[in-house]
Amino acid sequence: MKSAVFYGEHDIRVEERDMPKVGDNDVLIRVKVCGVCGTDVHIFEGDPGAAEVTPPTILGHEFSGEVEAVGRLVTRFQKGDRVCVDPNCYCGKCDFCRDGIAHYCTDMIGYGTTVDGGFAEYCAVDQRQVYRLGEHTTFEQGAMTEPVACCLHGIDMCEIEPGHRVVIIGGGMIGLIMLQLARLKGATMIALIEPVESKRKTALSLGADLVIDPVNQDAAQVLKKAGMDRVQTVIECVGKPSTVKQAISLAGKKSVVMMFGLTKPDETVSIKPFEIFQKEIVLKASYINPYTQARALRLIDSGRLDVESMVCEICPLERLEDILKDPMLRAKGKYLIAP
Repeated sequence: MKSAVFYGEHDIRVEERDMPKVGDNDVLIRVKVCGVCGTDVHIFEGDPGAAEVTPPTILGHEFSGEVEAVGRLVTRFQKGDRVCVDPNCYCGKCDFCRDGIAHYCTDMIGYGTTVDGGFAEYCAVDQRQVYRLGEHTTFEQGAMTEPVACCLHGIDMCEIEPGHRVVIIGGGMIGLIMLQLARLKGATMIALIEPVESKRKTALSLGADLVIDPVNQDAAQVLKKAGMDRVQTVIECVGKPSTVKQAISLAGKKSVVMMFGLTKPDETVSIKPFEIFQKEIVLKASYINPYTQARALRLIDSGRLDVESMVCEICPLERLEDILKDPMLRAKGKYLIAP
């Protein structure tokens, strides 16, 4: 089968691989679509993601497809089912799993990180991680279930209440999903900060009350003029020290700053503890997607969450390396790979 195999920093090759072996509890999925995630970029650049990657490995953890075959102990799925995958498979036995924080499982299997994933024509997945797509959900929408699930875990931690004011920094796929989730949480004033004009326009179409160009506008002044001088939640979706500092600066009194964007492992942020004290800011971060996959699927299938406006192109496997290499390409929006 055709596969995109990661061999190390800046080295990913499209090549033929043997078909995956289907264990007794496995579901063999014919991959229809797999999203290119920021984690894939981090791995390609030689940085660790949420899990350690040992080359050679087929990357890709945001995927959907059609069931091709099932193992002898699989009873919930059959050939032809339309499905997506939660890529993080917990052992259920370690102390973290037994304490109810299984996303810190010490023996976690990660499809597309610790084992082969969805940048291939086929992928064999433990039946525990397979979810049937809703009646109204396309394969393209289904591939977005994992990032929505991650966003749900993050938004749950933001403590947004009806009537709150929210600022989102970054208008990529994650920022645009967070924008919609904040609206569903009851936020009545949402501002999005993003330098790319097309993304600002998309944000307005998805419910942003205010969009700010950080290159040509002073975000703090624009927010104040719009009556958002007290912001209860700031969600940082870029993953740069400068935008983390900006998030803290824009946060109001008694607020939450969610550092959702993934920085490089060795990057640091200079903060003023007195500012944190003065405003009683709670700094939070969100790690993967514990127990949120089914909720994400229901939200997408309900039509209450738009996961297509941020998709710019569906590409073959041969384009994957270019997308991973080129930040200017990625700035255009979300890319999906159709193996």
